[in-house]
Amino acid sequence: MIHLIVGNTGSGKTTYSNELKRMTNGIIFSIDKWNNTLFLADKKPTDGLEWFLERIERAEKLIMDLVRQLENSKTDSILDLGLSKFEHREKFRKFGNLNNYQLTIHYLDVSKDIRWNRVMKRNGEKGETFEFEVSKENFDFMENWFEKPSEEEMIGGIIVKE
Repeated sequence: MIHLIVGNTGSGKTTYSNELKRMTNGIIFSIDKWNNTLFLADKKPTDGLEWFLERIERAEKLIMDLVRQLENSKTDSILDLGLSKFEHREKFRKFGNLNNYQLTIHYLDVSKDIRWNRVMKRNGEKGETFEFEVSKENFDFMENWFEKPSEEEMIGGIIVKE
C-alpha cells in the first residue's frame, strides 16, 4: 500500500505520517528530510524554486525504486512529499496504477491560521518534525502554489479535518 500524504505547509503531514507509520509499520519518505540532508547545505542564495524542483525530481526517482522494493516485501510506503500540485499527485497515481499497487490519498484539510501558528511554533521549538525554518514569505508562496485535491481525486481517500 502506498499512502500519499497531502496538505499545505503546516497541516501536520509529517506528524500524521509518523502516526500512520505506527499503525501500519510502514516506511516514511519525507521530502523535507531528504532536502535537508542531501541538498540544503549546497544551496546558494540565488538558487530558487527550479533548483529545489530538480532535486526533488531526482530524489523521487530513488524513492520510487525503494517503494517498488517495499511493495515486493508487502511493506507500506508513506509518501510525505508535499504533493502540492495535482500533476505531482497524478505522477504517483500513475506509478501505482502502472505497477498494480494499491494507493490511498490522505488529505489534511487545516485552516491557514492554524497552519501558520504551527509553523511559527515549529520554527521556534525546532522539535522532532523540524527540518528547516519556513519563512512567512515561503508560507505565503505555498498558499498560492498548493492545489487542493478535487472531489474526484479524493474518491476512496481519507480527509482529515483540523
